[in-house]
This record gives sequence, C-alpha cells and structure tokens, in this order.
Amino acid sequence: MAEHRISTVHRSTGETSVKLILEIDGSGVSQISTGVAALDHFLTLFSRHGQFDLTIEASGDLAIDAHHTVEDIGICLGQAIRQALGDHKGIRRTADIAAPMDEALAHVAVDCGGRGYFVQRNPFVEGAIGSLDTDLVRHFFETMAFEARMNLHIVTLYGSNAHHQVEAVFKAFARALDAATMIDNRLEGRLPSTKEHIEQA
Repeated sequence: MAEHRISTVHRSTGETSVKLILEIDGSGVSQISTGVAALDHFLTLFSRHGQFDLTIEASGDLAIDAHHTVEDIGICLGQAIRQALGDHKGIRRTADIAAPMDEALAHVAVDCGGRGYFVQRNPFVEGAIGSLDTDLVRHFFETMAFEARMNLHIVTLYGSNAHHQVEAVFKAFARALDAATMIDNRLEGRLPSTKEHIEQA
C-alpha cells in the first residue's frame, strides 16, 4: 500500500475560492460545501462509492450562475488526483465500471496514464438538477480529466431522468477510479506502462 496518498489544492481567483483535500486510500468520509447543493450531493456519492476521503470548501459568484464554481472545483479535483497519485508507480492504471440508478445506466472507463482526454457518448437529458445544469456536469468531468491527466470515457447508456443519469455516472466514475488507483503488488512498484514513463508535466 502506498503511504498517505493525499493532496491539498487551493485555488483563488476573482470568481471563486476553493480548498480541496483528497485522500485516495480513505474510507469514504467527506465534508463538502460548494454552494451548489446538487454538486455537494454528487461529490458525496463520489467519496462514498470510491472510498476516497474528500473535503471541499468553495465559494463563488453564484449570483451569476454555478459555472465558475463547478469548473474550478473540477480543476482542483483533477489536480488533487494527479498529485495524490504522485509517480503512479504500482497502480493498476485502468478500470471500467457500469452502474445503474433506477432506469438509468452509465458506463465509465478511466486510464490514469498521464494524458488527458475526455469523451462522453449519449448526452445527459437536458435541464438542471437544482442549480446544476446537466451540460455543466459534462464540463466538470471534462475539466477534471484534463487536469488529472487521465483518459475519461463516459457513456450514458440510457435513462429518462437527469438526476438518475448523473448519479449513475458519479457512482461509476468513483468505482472505476478506485479500481484504477489501487496498488497492484504484482507490479512490484513498476510503472504500469511499457514505456516505463508517465507524463508529469
């Protein structure tokens, strides 16, 4: 087991202020306050289902809309994932999970290989969950994937309720990231790459 795979990220701009602490090898404990209630809910699910300890304190220009706050939290979470994984040695690196939520089903695949890329097939049902637009959820994941330097592919296979679709995606992402970041003792501390190199820049 890697020792204390934990990271702290602070981001302060003219639009937002975010403090985020992530522990990869946690127990699913979270304290999350973003000002966007639906995002708090989904990030709590992410923490619990991925067994990540996650603390987020964020404030932003919500009088305008939730865009800057959600985007900057995605930036910070992506940076925290990358920092917590360090040199990536010994991790399984890739994983995929399908998760249902009532009538909705999502399939998420991740590759923590040091290169950012994002694909979503079959968009969410248009609309908002509270003050959280579903297109902003897509933007959150896209931003996070590039900051984490991971490949993230999301397929919202089906579903008629936006909340259920988004919840299925967060649960599937959490479990896929948990599996991909686990230490595989068979690797004996080697990088999970034939190149023996993970991009860190």
